[in-house]
Amino acid sequence: MKIMATGDLHIGRVPSRLPESLSQRADELGPSAVWNLMVEQAIEKGVKVVLLAGDVVEEESDFFEAYRILDEGIRRLVRGGIKVFAVAGNHDVRVLPRLADQIDDFHLLGREGEWESCTLQEDTESLTLHGWSFNTEKVIDNPLREFHPRRGAGVNLGLLHCDRDQSGSVYAPVSSAELKSAGLDCWLLGHIHVPERLTPELPIGYLGSAVGLDPGEPGDRGPWLLELAKGRITAIEHFLIAPLHWDRLTVDVSSIQEPEDVRGLLLKRIDELSRDLTARALPPAAAGLRVEFTGRSDLRGRIQELFESQHEALENLYSGEGRTQFFIERLSYSIQPALDMADLARRSDPPGLLARQLLKLEGEPEDPERRELLAKARARLAEQAAKPWWRTLGDDSQISEEKAAEWLRQAGLAALDKLLSQEEKK
Repeated sequence: MKIMATGDLHIGRVPSRLPESLSQRADELGPSAVWNLMVEQAIEKGVKVVLLAGDVVEEESDFFEAYRILDEGIRRLVRGGIKVFAVAGNHDVRVLPRLADQIDDFHLLGREGEWESCTLQEDTESLTLHGWSFNTEKVIDNPLREFHPRRGAGVNLGLLHCDRDQSGSVYAPVSSAELKSAGLDCWLLGHIHVPERLTPELPIGYLGSAVGLDPGEPGDRGPWLLELAKGRITAIEHFLIAPLHWDRLTVDVSSIQEPEDVRGLLLKRIDELSRDLTARALPPAAAGLRVEFTGRSDLRGRIQELFESQHEALENLYSGEGRTQFFIERLSYSIQPALDMADLARRSDPPGLLARQLLKLEGEPEDPERRELLAKARARLAEQAAKPWWRTLGDDSQISEEKAAEWLRQAGLAALDKLLSQEEKK
């Protein structure tokens, strides 16, 4: 028996941070596109059960869009002899039950926050599903406290949308220990968008989002394929079919002699990624990159000027060996001066003072001087983030230490580059 499973489709949401050249194709890259690919591949690969681990739909207002997309796909799956089961998450707590009532053969497990089980039979293999659905948008109680399973035939699999090992969470907190001791053979979880490594030996973890919806969700995405034989899980594969791929690349510029040389280094790194993506059964249609330039060079400012003058060209940078359109969503410059930073910090002039501050940022997280520096920076940044003209960009008033450190590092290196270049001109 073959099973296809995914978490967090979020139908109704569109990918963000796409360049203008791709913004008109957002529907071809997001949740509805990956759902259609799942339907096609499930039929082609002889899958018998499709499982959806909550947050299938982004929100209540997406009812009609989700109805059209899910209804069409489920009809195709049913015609192919495939059953579809889901649980509701915190995003679709109201809309998913209504959709399940409207769509034939769409089975929602665990309505009203009550555990539900069912057993499926396919030739000689059996599968017993145990599922629980959100009944309110926030659930502070642990759903496993009310879970008293009776093992059914064959492999017993739990489908749950939850927040694992976060005791104070309002999104159905559970613990890893409870999942392992619950008496099931497998737990497929939704809610966290980062997929975990699932194996037949340890089939407990987050399925992750089916497609990365913004640059903050880099890495491999797609549904999972499970295979049952002789009453056990014999294979688990992360089936990488997401039409949009986000990645982070680092490019060391230490070896270059001229600013223009960095373009060749960047294309080489993209070519390496392109070969990996092209080797997949279904390469992504687009890949968005966050590129960080690293290493030691006195050309930092000129490299930045070079790329800032070619902004539009970065939207369709390189098509690689396949059909994937690469674009650069963000460039960052963590290039250290060619002069050793520690030597520079011994100086008593402004570059030396700035170098000492930058070295603090690179120090131990618990260093009191580093923490004082970041506390001051976060306070100043929070003042700016609270200004009314920034509110339309979202709530960014809670600035993490990591984010503040990165912003300070970027600003500091840019300022240091300016100071050192002024010295050269004297």
